[in-house]
Amino acid sequence: MSRVEARRQARLRKPSPATVASRAIGEVFITTGVLMLLFVTYQLWWTNVRAHAQAGSETHQLQDDWANGKRNPGVFEPGQGFAILHIPKLDVVAPIAEGVSNKRVLDKGMVGHYGEAPLKTAMPDARTGNFGLAAHRNTHGEPFRYINRLKAGDAVVVETQDTYFVYKVTSMLPVTPPSNTSVLNPVPPGSGFTRPGRYITLTTCTPEFTSKYRLIVWGKMVQERPRSKGKPDALIE
Repeated sequence: MSRVEARRQARLRKPSPATVASRAIGEVFITTGVLMLLFVTYQLWWTNVRAHAQAGSETHQLQDDWANGKRNPGVFEPGQGFAILHIPKLDVVAPIAEGVSNKRVLDKGMVGHYGEAPLKTAMPDARTGNFGLAAHRNTHGEPFRYINRLKAGDAVVVETQDTYFVYKVTSMLPVTPPSNTSVLNPVPPGSGFTRPGRYITLTTCTPEFTSKYRLIVWGKMVQERPRSKGKPDALIE
């Protein structure tokens, strides 16, 4: 092959600028896709693994403290666990902590109590009032993933150091804007309650994987049982 022909063949084998550009763009797309897959895996899987471990540890710590007679103060610090929430129908057992901070409470797989102004709600042992709770519906343990499946009469139990407080679901508000904080009122409008009583409100985001709206579940206390007398029927059936 002549030198001229050899140079011509070499030029033909060299990728054109368009080919080089298309390869570079393809590599960028592949890298972006891999990063997005890793992010989705982190959000949907790893945050749940980590949050379940943290919530489980907090639950066991509460149970150990109670068994050893370590009493918590009457006023709890933000992020401090003080009770355990049981929703038997959904197989939910999760610690309840003071406050609804993502970093301190919700992202750790715990259920948060609206205990700080301007959204301060009652504690379960109050003579009247609304015990307001929040938790993630997706990722970070997602303890409220399926509360939309609750029906009237389903049990929700709050276990504290001394007492089991048993509530029965009464009603649900499927969609409401986050600005509708009246759902946490002592007598929430739209709940069906017409007078002061001992109520519970569960709040979470909806639709799934968004935080555009809120899903609300209300319940009414039907039993207050000392822990010394054993578990209530709602946790045995």
